[in-house]
Amino acid sequence: MFSAGQTGDTVYTYSHDEKPAVKQRQWAGLGTCTAAARWKERYYCFNGNNFTRFDPVTGQVLSPQPLDIRDYFVRCPGRGHAHGVRQNATLMSIMDRCSNRSFEAFSSDDNSRTYAFRGGVYFRLDSRKDGWHPWRLNHNWRNLDGVVDAAFTYKNRMYFIQGSQIIVYLTDQIYIPVAGYPKTIQEEWELPTVTAVDAAFTCPHSSNLYLIRGNKLTLVDLNTRKCSGEDQTIIHVMLDAAMCNSHGLYLFYGSSFFHYKNVEELLSSKVAPSPGSIASHFLDC
Repeated sequence: MFSAGQTGDTVYTYSHDEKPAVKQRQWAGLGTCTAAARWKERYYCFNGNNFTRFDPVTGQVLSPQPLDIRDYFVRCPGRGHAHGVRQNATLMSIMDRCSNRSFEAFSSDDNSRTYAFRGGVYFRLDSRKDGWHPWRLNHNWRNLDGVVDAAFTYKNRMYFIQGSQIIVYLTDQIYIPVAGYPKTIQEEWELPTVTAVDAAFTCPHSSNLYLIRGNKLTLVDLNTRKCSGEDQTIIHVMLDAAMCNSHGLYLFYGSSFFHYKNVEELLSSKVAPSPGSIASHFLDC
């Protein structure tokens, strides 16, 4: 848990998870904060009706200019952070989770948060009570933009695959880019014949990474970072995304998903299970 207080130019941060619990920092570039808050790995400095996002370690201001609380935190008629994009029907359709547009990637992390990626935007669900929230990719992962082909987490790291490139972020108080990336798929996992994937997933408490290309499933051991065994064939020829969590394995295509208990059931299946609706099952539409 994080909170902060300010006296003059000096900022005091409080953490219930670290020792010492109180730390003194200088955030000269941030200016005066009448209040500060953390929400979904974002840190906010409030001053009057305005606020700015900032890096809690360096104090670097991440908002290009101060933003109005009424456009983001308070529902006011005629206002809202999506107001400026309402003229762009395509962008509005992308940011509307219930539009039945397909998703390029799904992922679930160790804290049971679910992410859905579509057209340079991601949707995040922490709990059903809190609901889904759409954001631009670079709001959470600095310098990440464009289409995400696959995403998964392993040992407090979040991996993104875009074409043949892999980008990795540490999942700490904020998402921090790991040095040395991007790398190619071939460099990261010694897979000379793999240049792109349709989907990728890991399952809880496992070092196995599964890469899907067409109807082929490739197993990679993330501890050794090498391919393990021969490619195996699955009954699905075309997929957009895949995700494995405590409820099982989900494969996504278009506006539908297919549920399996585990990878073994997928590999042994001769007929696909009945499809479900992504919008109604996952997105509360």
